[in-house]
Amino acid sequence: MSKPEKLSARWTRLMNRVQARRSALTRPATAFLSQPEPRTIGSFARGRQLVAGNFQFAGHLVQAPEASPWDIDPPDAAFAQALHGFGWLDDLAATGDAPARRCAKDWLWQWIARYGQGRGPGWTPELTGRRLIRWINHALFVLSGQDADASAAFYRSLAQQTIFLGRRWRSAPPGLPRFEALTGLIYAGLSLEGMHAHVAPAVAALADACETQIDTQGGLPTRNPEELLEVFTLLTWAAAALSESGHAPGHAHWAAIERIAPTLRTLRHADGGLARFHGGGRGLEGRLDHALAASGVKTRAPDGLSMGYARLSAGRTSVIVDAAPPPRGAASVNAHASALAFELTSGRRPLIVNCGSGVSFGAEWRRVGRATPSHSTLVIAGQSCARLKRGGTYPEPLAQGPRDVPVKMSQAPDGLRFEGGHDGYGAEFGLIHGRRLEVTFDGRGLAGEDLIVAIRESQKKRFDKARASLEMDGIPFDIHFHLHPDVDAALDMGGTAVSMALKSGEIWVFRGDGETELSLEQSVYLEKNRLKPRATKQIVLSGRAMDYATRARWSLSKAQDTPVGVRDLKQDPVDPTFDD
Repeated sequence: MSKPEKLSARWTRLMNRVQARRSALTRPATAFLSQPEPRTIGSFARGRQLVAGNFQFAGHLVQAPEASPWDIDPPDAAFAQALHGFGWLDDLAATGDAPARRCAKDWLWQWIARYGQGRGPGWTPELTGRRLIRWINHALFVLSGQDADASAAFYRSLAQQTIFLGRRWRSAPPGLPRFEALTGLIYAGLSLEGMHAHVAPAVAALADACETQIDTQGGLPTRNPEELLEVFTLLTWAAAALSESGHAPGHAHWAAIERIAPTLRTLRHADGGLARFHGGGRGLEGRLDHALAASGVKTRAPDGLSMGYARLSAGRTSVIVDAAPPPRGAASVNAHASALAFELTSGRRPLIVNCGSGVSFGAEWRRVGRATPSHSTLVIAGQSCARLKRGGTYPEPLAQGPRDVPVKMSQAPDGLRFEGGHDGYGAEFGLIHGRRLEVTFDGRGLAGEDLIVAIRESQKKRFDKARASLEMDGIPFDIHFHLHPDVDAALDMGGTAVSMALKSGEIWVFRGDGETELSLEQSVYLEKNRLKPRATKQIVLSGRAMDYATRARWSLSKAQDTPVGVRDLKQDPVDPTFDD
């Protein structure tokens, strides 16, 4: 981090503390004028674990039965932020029984006693916005049976946090934090007596953020699908709250919802989860479909790319491809080197995946998850197609990566075709990676072709130099196909194929072209709601680029005896958080 950036961050923290203390000195008398319908989705299983004293946030599990979460020494800043954001209140409300209600009440009023005077790490605009939404959503759940003094303290704290947010929302970073802050301010301004003056400025600021931070494709600069879903959810919540209170959301607000919904449908796999790219996970169970239904927007994206992703969908099969340059600058701190990587889902069952974000498992896992070998794409000499900028801030932005990523979508004789390429390996090896994917109309087969080629004379010279410097016979390459942990895979047909059984009963078969070496190796699957990475497997095709053009063909297809329609009745765990 440069010296000006450090000074700016310190100044922001200082002003947050100052305004938090000033807001806490106010003594507004307030009450609810109206209350938005609760729309947050919690987990019954996680709520039960919280009641039992199992606090699992940001990849850490702290077991403290009978203890207050505020007595815990947070393992890291992300754990503390999850606590102070009160997202866990959704889980306790989803559980809904007497012990869960008692925990919700005790922990909320303990926060007011300890941190309500403007102290602690929870006084940032984004966390305050997130916290206000939860407190207002679940007010009936926590206020039931409370005496007048406790209720007054609750309302007073809500008003103080609203005042703080009205003064400090501008310091929230662009993107999801800004949308969280403004949505929280709108919720509070509409719901609380005496806070209505905050509504108009917040609505105007939200409209401005929609215009400046959501592009014409309905995407974000980070290209993170899960972050886009969170922004979309906040926008639909804010629009519903405004409508229920007799206010009309601005044109830019509605236009952003109408742009994002088709993009999210492009990024939605057949199982209802999101494609896992650029730091995003599959999203909370049911969140995507619930948000799309609540928006009322039924349109789909036209043919082409949505937020830089291409989708091939046929039958029960969905294929989603990263088909654009990675994010740049400040938007790239969570970006992955995933050019031309793809994921494939069949019905309710993911088959080919990317390893995912290792953010909840520490810095090293985070870097591993961002590297090209952790994605289902081609890798040259074990190198990533985009590099991290070392020696500065953490997490590191991307310093370089593919700049030219031409893409073409068309119809093949028996299906849908994607063709793309990227120049991420041009500077070091003089090679362009091209990829063709064809999905059959019935969704039962995927044919792929990967090409690495040096076309121009300058590229050929660079290729010759790189080949000579490696002092080996050709430049090595590997094509990775990471499998979901629930896939049971084994080498078959004398090592020339891999058979993969899904829990639905479907059997898929992977075959190479015989020109590359086929192997089944170890891999990992990184999920945010797990305590550790999950072991899984990956198919790897290995070869060497001997000349200016090298081609590798492969195919994925359902076994002939796999029926067209499968009754997938096997139940997944209710919540996998503690299933390790």
